[in-house]
Amino acid sequence: MHSLETVHKPIITHTQLVKYAGASGDFNPIHTVVPIAEKAGLGDVIAHGMLIMGMAGEALSKWFPRKNLRKFKVRFSSMTRPGECLSIEGSIVNEIEVDGELRLAGKLFVKNTEGETKLKGEFQVKKESEEV
Repeated sequence: MHSLETVHKPIITHTQLVKYAGASGDFNPIHTVVPIAEKAGLGDVIAHGMLIMGMAGEALSKWFPRKNLRKFKVRFSSMTRPGECLSIEGSIVNEIEVDGELRLAGKLFVKNTEGETKLKGEFQVKKESEEV
């Protein structure tokens, strides 16, 4: 197993969630309106899952050339709220061959500073001759 450099993201802010809602078109008020989120039993607004997935994808593009990405899937583990700081940890766990192409298969995790996992993911990237 080969660990990849951890990517640290800035603190999640309510403003960021409102901007993401506008950019993504996901205006579900549980992401932006505190009273609605509280009424829904969430206690506070929660970050869009796709925002967290986007952060994981951004980390992938820092670790590998975007053109080499072949597979990326995630599973959300827990809600993210404003005020949390997230980090993306990744590792290469295997080298495989798919249709004659050598690929690196890896796992990634998005966690907050308390170590709570927000997202788990798997990826495959085309192996370039100088990688790992």
